[in-house]
Amino acid sequence: MLAKQVVLDSGISTGSFDDFVDKILQLGAARNSAYVCCANVHMVVEAHRDVSFRQVLDEANLVTPDGGPVASVAGWLSGQPQERVAGMDLLPALLAEAARRGQSVYFYGTTDEVLQAIVDRAKRELPQLRLVGTCAPPFRALTPEEEEAHVAAINAVDPDLLFVALGCPRQERWMAAHRGKVKACMLGVGQAFLVYAGMEQRLPQ
Repeated sequence: MLAKQVVLDSGISTGSFDDFVDKILQLGAARNSAYVCCANVHMVVEAHRDVSFRQVLDEANLVTPDGGPVASVAGWLSGQPQERVAGMDLLPALLAEAARRGQSVYFYGTTDEVLQAIVDRAKRELPQLRLVGTCAPPFRALTPEEEEAHVAAINAVDPDLLFVALGCPRQERWMAAHRGKVKACMLGVGQAFLVYAGMEQRLPQ
């Protein structure tokens, strides 16, 4: 696994963008129930203030340096230049590489409208991609029965990668709570769903 540097109490993984793409796809292929967080400045500060959220980041298999300042500090600590590894960039890169490798993906979060736009773009640009499912959960706490049904539906189609967009810190807490339940490698990419769907402009880096 990629080495981590401690930035304001949180371990941030370091390596090239391609290293992250390869490691994430390896985690997905292993089906060992893993999760990946994309840490910007807001998330690192939140983890500094909230011990329970810090534990969520600490237990992640990978924590990418999503924000420019986070990448700069992690690089300074490691003694090597560190590029930004943002969820916005990881999502399309992972889809392209998953298509090339024959690995499958699932999208969880946002709305049916957003998910349909994602599916339409992926089918148009990556016709060979194995997109095995989507789910837009309600904007409320799920009942235990609903949680169980969602997990069962995801595992039934056995994706390598599960992209999660529930907003920070909800998506990170959701992934941590579902480690050991969802077999795939889960990635919290939030706003990347809307940007990939063409419904929002990417914020300045």
